[in-house]
Amino acid sequence: KMASSEATTDDSLYPIAVLIDELRNEDVQLRLNSIKKLSTIALALGVERTRSELIPFLTDTIYDEDEVLLALAEQLGTFTPLVGGPEFVHCLLPPLESLATVEETVVRDKAVDSLRRICEEHNTEDLETHFVPLVKRLAVGDWFTSRTSACGLFSVCYPRLSVATKAELRSHFRSLCQDDTPMVRRAAAGKLGEFAKVVEVDYLKTDLIPMFVALAQDEQDSVRLLAVEACVSMAGLLQQEDTEMLVMPTLRQAAEDKSWRVRYMVADRFIDLQKAVGPEITKTDLVPAFQSLLKDVEAEVRAAAAGKVKDFCQNVDPSVQENVIMNNILPCVKELVTDGNQHVKSALAGVIMGLSPILGKENTVNHLLPLFLSQLKDECPEVRLNIISNLDCVNEVIGIQQLSQSLLPAIVELAEDTKWRVRLAIIEYMPLLAGQLGVDFFNQSLSKLCMTWLVDHVYAIREAATNNLRKLVEKFGSEWAAQNVLPKINAMSRDGNYLHRMTCLACINVVGEVCGKDVTTKTLLPTVLSMANDNVPNVRFNVAKTLQIIGPHIEKESLHSQVKSVLDRLNDDPDTDVKYFASEALTENGLI
Repeated sequence: KMASSEATTDDSLYPIAVLIDELRNEDVQLRLNSIKKLSTIALALGVERTRSELIPFLTDTIYDEDEVLLALAEQLGTFTPLVGGPEFVHCLLPPLESLATVEETVVRDKAVDSLRRICEEHNTEDLETHFVPLVKRLAVGDWFTSRTSACGLFSVCYPRLSVATKAELRSHFRSLCQDDTPMVRRAAAGKLGEFAKVVEVDYLKTDLIPMFVALAQDEQDSVRLLAVEACVSMAGLLQQEDTEMLVMPTLRQAAEDKSWRVRYMVADRFIDLQKAVGPEITKTDLVPAFQSLLKDVEAEVRAAAAGKVKDFCQNVDPSVQENVIMNNILPCVKELVTDGNQHVKSALAGVIMGLSPILGKENTVNHLLPLFLSQLKDECPEVRLNIISNLDCVNEVIGIQQLSQSLLPAIVELAEDTKWRVRLAIIEYMPLLAGQLGVDFFNQSLSKLCMTWLVDHVYAIREAATNNLRKLVEKFGSEWAAQNVLPKINAMSRDGNYLHRMTCLACINVVGEVCGKDVTTKTLLPTVLSMANDNVPNVRFNVAKTLQIIGPHIEKESLHSQVKSVLDRLNDDPDTDVKYFASEALTENGLI
């Protein structure tokens, strides 16, 4: 009996001994693996020895490669059950505290994440006894690294603390906002918004707003731009008159900051700000601010603001909406349509169509259509694509008739442009246009264009037009193809120009796959077979290639009764290329 209990004690020492060995090994990968196995080791040791041996051991040995420390910081966040649950969770604080002060940012951030997670698991008493002292130590640490980490811990513990402790924490946070090191002020500015959400409204006004105002006037633009984030949170927490008095003066400054990065941040968060301050302040303050951002000297700021045009206009109070858009926003938008920077134009083109439902039919026709037209002809492909991709929402407002009268000529003009690359670009948008405008409109106005491209003198256009056909047949179905496309393909097989006859075969290659066996066998196959006697060898070997490609889509009996004899004949062709492809086709279709 005695001997067996001694044996267990020795066995149970084993995991720690192995861990110590592995963590001293020179191979980083091995050390990393042993950290990732920590939970297994803790399970083997049991909760008491994990608390009394494993955690102290880890706390004392924290000096390693960043990736090992990162893994450790992550593991410790999930360790609560392994140390015996919430009542013992505070024993995880010492190793995480040291990890929160190391030099490498990702390790510190992960340690703070884990601390935030286990903070929730402390009871109120342990929070005051163990967690808050840790926050205070970090907040006054000698190294900036510990002070930046402290910033992320205030909001998670604040709500459950006593009045006196809360006051202490607010005072510590104020010191961090005024720290000499920009990195610490930046961290404080970044966490001010989430801290504001848990602080009582009275203290928000007396304590946090002054911190916010100071950070928003910091000498470092990297601090000021994070204060914009806090602005969104605070505006959402205050009554309107308080927001107007306490937050808006600072926001006005930020929108005109000398650093473009701060103005960019305002533009980027503009919709959140708009929702936080409400319709009245939007009308008086944000409309002029938005106008100046749309006219900013920096392209990045204009692009960020341009991308918000639709959402901003949508959120304006309905009673003044049309007025604001027509008088304040649209004049800026008109300038942006011809902006020198393509990112700005592209950002605008992605959202400008969304103004159409807000402004209604008459305004769209008179004011927006001319802008869409000039964007459709923009030399930047993204601008054109963004316009074409969003046509459907304009179509819903003004109807297909109006749309076709205004936009179609522009599309046709592009489709017939002398520069083949422009023609190529518009072909690529065709399936999209077809989907947006529907089959009737397409047949009436665009299908002729698609057929014209098949006989373009530039090969790249013919090739793109062929692939375009395939997409159209996929979209509109094989009945549509049988009525609208196949007769034209058939006619091309008799064209005097052998290049057009080759295109005819290329079309059959792609359309055959999507038309279904019946149509392929009855309509397309006869066309292919009729070209087997063509006097141009290039056409003949393409017939063999086409028969190989569409073989799987042809009824079995037709393969044997019609295709085999033609391929046999081509297999005896005087031209070696024709012979080669004919024998390939025979093999592929199992006709040998």
